[in-house]
Amino acid sequence: MNIVLLGPPGAGKGTQGERLAARLGVPKIATGDVLRAAVKNGTPLGLEAKAAMDRGDLVPDAVIMGIMKEALAAPDAAKGAILDGVVRTTPQADGLADTLAQLGKQVDAVLLFEIDEEELVRRLSGRTTCDACQRPFFGRQPGETCSEGGVTGTLVRRKDDEPEAIRKRMQVYRDQTSPVIDWYVQHGANLVRINAIGSLDEVEARMNAALGIS
Repeated sequence: MNIVLLGPPGAGKGTQGERLAARLGVPKIATGDVLRAAVKNGTPLGLEAKAAMDRGDLVPDAVIMGIMKEALAAPDAAKGAILDGVVRTTPQADGLADTLAQLGKQVDAVLLFEIDEEELVRRLSGRTTCDACQRPFFGRQPGETCSEGGVTGTLVRRKDDEPEAIRKRMQVYRDQTSPVIDWYVQHGANLVRINAIGSLDEVEARMNAALGIS
């Protein structure tokens, strides 16, 4: 199954995507991860992406989709993939559909993680992030040490996790994502809304039930 994850920053879609990927035995593919890997490995598309970033430009959608196509064509994605952060705009939704079609695949489901803004502000304002591996933590304080992935880092609170910044990010998310939701509805996608408030296990249970996974 190829499943697209949508939802505001902090809704927990990344964590739930990891759980879902493990349950289905498919990779979780995030735009940022495959982009960094392509740049690090010096692939032709990675070099194009690096050139754009070095100029201070956004990486063109065509380059991103080219990198995504390589990831989706990899052997570990033969049974599908969980796509996190891949679709943020309608051109990207179009691009992903075309990319999957070229591989003889399609989007099987779109999971939309929904959360109240006030709950999101409460959740994110208590979040810290490792400055080395970028993993988020909740309930831990700035200055604590993180040693995930064999790299030692320090937990910091990002400026964009301050309440006012969160509200601005939510507005940007709504402006960008509403057309994407409409696009998937108009194209007959299996769009599933998931209540993202609750414990990780509770949200996972809702997600699995919605997908018919026992």
